[in-house]
Amino acid sequence: MLLAIDLGNTNVVFALFEGRQVRARWRIATDPRRTGDEYAVWLSQLLALEGVERSAIDGIIVSTVVPRALHNIQVLARKYFGLEPLIAGEGAAEYPMQIDVEQPRSLGADRAVNAIAAHARYPGDLIIVDFGTATTFDAVDFNGAYKGGIIAPGLNLSLDALVGNTAKLPRIAIEAPRTESVIGTNTEDQMLIGVFWGYVAMMEGLIARMKTEIGRPAKVIATGGLAVLFQQHTRIFDAVDADLTLDGLAILAERARSQ
Repeated sequence: MLLAIDLGNTNVVFALFEGRQVRARWRIATDPRRTGDEYAVWLSQLLALEGVERSAIDGIIVSTVVPRALHNIQVLARKYFGLEPLIAGEGAAEYPMQIDVEQPRSLGADRAVNAIAAHARYPGDLIIVDFGTATTFDAVDFNGAYKGGIIAPGLNLSLDALVGNTAKLPRIAIEAPRTESVIGTNTEDQMLIGVFWGYVAMMEGLIARMKTEIGRPAKVIATGGLAVLFQQHTRIFDAVDADLTLDGLAILAERARSQ
C-alpha cells in the first residue's frame, strides 16, 4: 500500500492507496511544531480503525508547500515505517512534465501534482482551479506542459481580512446565499453576497480571460474543499475532482517504482 501525504498551508491530508484507488483519507491541521511521534500516535489509531497494519505500507510520498513541516513527516516515515519517503519534485519523484515559466523551481508541489493528474485524466488543454488557503488557477496545455497561472486569496483569507479589519462586521459562515439576489437587506446577507457572489464573478472573469489567452478549447477542472459548493452556482467547471492532488502523488510514486 502507498501512503500519500499532501502537506498544505492549512491541513495535512493522508491518503491510503490500494493500487490507484483511495482506500481511506484523513485530515489534520498543519502545525510545523507537530512531531513525528505525534503524527505516529494519531495515524496508528486511524490505521487500526481501518484494519491496516503499518507493515502493509510499503511506500510513502509527500508533497509540501510548508518546508518547515517536512522534517517531522520524514521522521514519521523513517522511524515508524522504516521507509525513505519520496518527495514530490525531487529525485525519483521528479515531475515528468515541462514547466514553462520563468522560475520552474518556484512552482508549488500541489500545483505540479495537480497538473500531472489532470493531464492523465482529461484530454486537451486544461485550466485547474484549486480551492485551498489560496485559490490557484493553472494552465496546462494538451501536451501536459505547465504554462503558468494565477494565485488569488482563498475565500477564507478574504473573509478573515474583511472581518479582521473592520470594527463592527460579524464573523459569518461560508455558505451559498439563500437566494441569487445580489441586493442584501441585512449586514450578514450583504457580507455573504460580497464574499460568495464576488468570488464567483472573479472566477468566471479570470477563467474567461484565460480561455481567451489560451486560444483553444480548454476544460476547467476544480479541486479543493469549496469546489463542490461553487459547482452548484456556476457553470464554469467541466469536472470537480476532489482527489486530484492525491492522484498526482500516486502517479509520481508509481513512476518512481518503475524506474
